[in-house]
Amino acid sequence: MLTALRNPLAYLATRWTPQPRTVRRAALAALAMSVLIVVTGGAVRLTESGLGCDTWPKCSDDSLVATPEMGLHGFIEFGNRLMAYVVSAAVGWFIVAARCAKPRRRSLTRLGWAQFWVVASNGVVGGITVLTGLNPYVVAAHFLAAMALLTTTTLGWVRSREGDAPPRPLIGSTMRRGVLGLTALSGALVVVGTAVTGSGQHAGDASEDIERMPFDWDTITRVHSGLAWAVVLGTVALWAGLRLMDAPPAPRARLRDLLLVLLAQGAIGYAQYALDEPELLVGFHLFGATLVWIAVLRVLLATRERGPATPPEDRHPDAEATAATPAPRVTATT
Repeated sequence: MLTALRNPLAYLATRWTPQPRTVRRAALAALAMSVLIVVTGGAVRLTESGLGCDTWPKCSDDSLVATPEMGLHGFIEFGNRLMAYVVSAAVGWFIVAARCAKPRRRSLTRLGWAQFWVVASNGVVGGITVLTGLNPYVVAAHFLAAMALLTTTTLGWVRSREGDAPPRPLIGSTMRRGVLGLTALSGALVVVGTAVTGSGQHAGDASEDIERMPFDWDTITRVHSGLAWAVVLGTVALWAGLRLMDAPPAPRARLRDLLLVLLAQGAIGYAQYALDEPELLVGFHLFGATLVWIAVLRVLLATRERGPATPPEDRHPDAEATAATPAPRVTATT
């Protein structure tokens, strides 16, 4: 009991060994919840519920939770706050599964704890967002912190599906630099996207006192569109280059996936621009932004391989003994 209290994860690891698919499912759950909390955060903004709970960490000065007097906005904002606990539970499951896996994979455990600390820091940034009256720069930082969580959960999911061998590049150095450039360009696209939202009409609250970013919306939207086209053209160029070089199928497939997501995201973006930012389309565009970033990270990680998730030498000892035992010889009788 003393050992369990001193190091509960180590104690649990001596009692439970999850299957590799359990670790992968835990990693996928953490990724799915990180996407969901971005979408629910967008719903708070699009329904003008950003100040539904007007303080933090309590919902109001008199109540820890939302009350009927706060109306729908209070329940939406408080519901998004509760989502942090759902995400924490998913991340906690991944941490436990990664720690108890055999053989122990420290890289996965570190990624799990990185996810936990990003969730915690994002909660603090969310509180500052409310306390500053939805300052647009803090709101943008809150979204970028959510994208940092999405980055760590995507890395955890991909790493749970591969081994821990030293990374072996699958494409040449020139193409790898191209993929790095595409990743940086995509990151810039996400950052500029926060400026588009921060200077647009969806301030997150119905009050006219909410501060907005001092950008001309049409101009910053065109900058965002230009970056999007640069990412699309870069994706096409890299895919064509890898095809001409007869590169392995994995990086080509991930670039194809990215291109499809980009085209769908672009169609939604142009539609919301033409229709003057209807809330539903803006929500879909926000969801698409998470898919684009996941696809970009998968392209980056597909440029190398790290072996299978369970190397042959790590099979269960009983299985090895069975494999090493020669089969009995069958002799013919007359």
